[in-house]
Amino acid sequence: MPLTRAALLDRLAARGIEAPTTDHPAVFTVGESEDLHDRIPGGHSKNLFLKDKKDRVFLVSVLADATVDLKRIHTLIGAQGRVSFGKPELLMELLGVAPGSVTPFGIVNDGDGRVTVILDAGLMAHDVVNFHPLENTATTSIGRDDLIRFLTEEGHPPQVLAVTDEAIAAGL
Repeated sequence: MPLTRAALLDRLAARGIEAPTTDHPAVFTVGESEDLHDRIPGGHSKNLFLKDKKDRVFLVSVLADATVDLKRIHTLIGAQGRVSFGKPELLMELLGVAPGSVTPFGIVNDGDGRVTVILDAGLMAHDVVNFHPLENTATTSIGRDDLIRFLTEEGHPPQVLAVTDEAIAAGL
């Protein structure tokens, strides 16, 4: 059974990680969440659940308005050949979330460590970053360093790489 939002927030609190969470109507796309960007400070994300031809799985988190070249990203993240979006069934199996709720917090449900977490350098330039807390009816804000610590302590040390056109152009 996947971890619940409440259990995730309890896990963060137990580690002394501040993670204020704002409830809102369900959002399924970056476009639907634009009004939240004005109300919730920090870097807002979009999260890509990708799979390569060797069935390696990647969770790539970037700024909400960033441009990702899906024909080239495999060369940046160490995938074997081009990547495609993972199927909803695999997303639920590994991260315990449905499409529209993809989040790096989902790694709490990846007990086998199959998912490689990639955080774009452009997103990580923000002191505070925002993600869904396992469901798309809320946004959780977390300090960038706390996010890295949390993911590492959960057995998924993230790679911080420039994977968006904007981060690459800025030399991040």
